[in-house]
Amino acid sequence: MDSTVTTAPKPAAPESPEAAPPGRGTAAPVPAPRGRRPRRPGGAPRSRTARDNLAGYLFMSPWIAGFLLLTAGPMAVSLYFAFTDYNLFDAPRWIGLDNFTEMFGDPRWRTSVEVTGWYVLFGTPLKLAAALGVAVLLNQSRRGQGFYRAAFYAPSLIGASVSIAIVWRALFADDAPVDRAQQLLGFDPGGWIGDPDKIIYALVALTVWQFGAPMVIFLAGLKQVPRELYEAAQMDGAGPWRRFWSITLPMISPVLFFNVLLETIHSFQIFGSAYIIGSQGNACGPADGTLVYTCYLYVQGFENSRMGLASAMAWMLLLAVGLVTAVLFWSQRRWVHYEEGGR
Repeated sequence: MDSTVTTAPKPAAPESPEAAPPGRGTAAPVPAPRGRRPRRPGGAPRSRTARDNLAGYLFMSPWIAGFLLLTAGPMAVSLYFAFTDYNLFDAPRWIGLDNFTEMFGDPRWRTSVEVTGWYVLFGTPLKLAAALGVAVLLNQSRRGQGFYRAAFYAPSLIGASVSIAIVWRALFADDAPVDRAQQLLGFDPGGWIGDPDKIIYALVALTVWQFGAPMVIFLAGLKQVPRELYEAAQMDGAGPWRRFWSITLPMISPVLFFNVLLETIHSFQIFGSAYIIGSQGNACGPADGTLVYTCYLYVQGFENSRMGLASAMAWMLLLAVGLVTAVLFWSQRRWVHYEEGGR
């Protein structure tokens, strides 16, 4: 007797996931949620990106307003005044390049350039040398290290004040402590304040005394120098000076460049101490002994009421500082060594 086995036919597989009935192996397609906006390729919705930008601009608005009202706006007005005859009382009158022509032909303007150049070339290196020397000493472990750091940094906090300039002027006046000290050492009597040839040295001494800020930056750079380099050099027989010139200076050259750049710009901008120390009938020292550039700019703008000429002088100072800054950045390729080995 023949037996026949019949097999039930298999259901046909759906051609696509969309055709599959729900609940049989393939999940039903999930409908897109309503109310959600299309996303950008980065994944953030357009509305969220716009809100983030708006929030960023709102947080930046105080700085933007301050920059436009207190920096960019006054600079634009000053550039316009540089080509006008303006005395603070009458309306400015356009005169073209006459202010610059008069400025270049003024012998006192040339004197101010010489005094400022002398101050920058001598005062800045002495200040940085003092800051680096004290930073090297403070980098060594010793008792009371925190006290010494605070004591050496304190002059930078109070040195730029009017009271310190007045005290400094009293120290270097006739028959003052400095005058008596130099008499004990066999020098001729006479204070530095009343001498046109010596008053600039009193100004440089005040600048060098305020070495605290670059000292702290040097100290931070010295802390980053690996001690293994000094130990290896000492094992090879290198002395202290050799280690300083071959290890310390190359390793802190970026910090040195930063301090040189910052202090050079500050030296060009000196005004308060020069004006106070040199104010003896003449606002810029006896026989223009402290006639730095900014002091003469102040005299022309506010004492002679020639704001147009003062604006022209200010823009020449800006160009000079920009040129010196560009030269410093160009020179760093030759002597600044960065960690990755580049210059």
